[in-house]
Amino acid sequence: MDFEKRLEDAIARGQRRGSREVQEAQQQALSEEELRRMHSQFRLELSEYIERGLKKLPDYFPGFRFETVAGDRGWGAAVSRDNVTRESVSRGRQSGSLFSRLEMTIRPFSAAHVLELTAKGTISNKEVYNRTHFQRLWEAHPATFCEMIDLWILEYAEQYAAKS
Repeated sequence: MDFEKRLEDAIARGQRRGSREVQEAQQQALSEEELRRMHSQFRLELSEYIERGLKKLPDYFPGFRFETVAGDRGWGAAVSRDNVTRESVSRGRQSGSLFSRLEMTIRPFSAAHVLELTAKGTISNKEVYNRTHFQRLWEAHPATFCEMIDLWILEYAEQYAAKS
């Protein structure tokens, strides 16, 4: 082959490689956008499920206050209450309150491409658990997360009932 033919072939290969790299970058961007969309869909579904579950606790344990959680920690809900101890009432002190709280959130989208559920439970100023459950977004099943949410709420309720 003469030089001009090889030059034309080299230019054609370069153009094909360039267009292939552009296509791969577009597919990568679409994949990233698709993962963001999936995370957003799961987050909405699961944060509503968390809210429905935690809203039931004040019915069984009067005094708990429900609150929606939305921010840099994630989206979900929490219930909390302050109990005044008998010793502080009899001594006239204000500092004898016992704090109880259960917070569950779905963490924001991250470069790790995972769907992450976090829960932190405190009963009478003592942390009873601090948990995380996660799955890769493309493998995530909301039903698995719903079961985990139910399990953690039930476990908290059982522990709270045992200590109150």
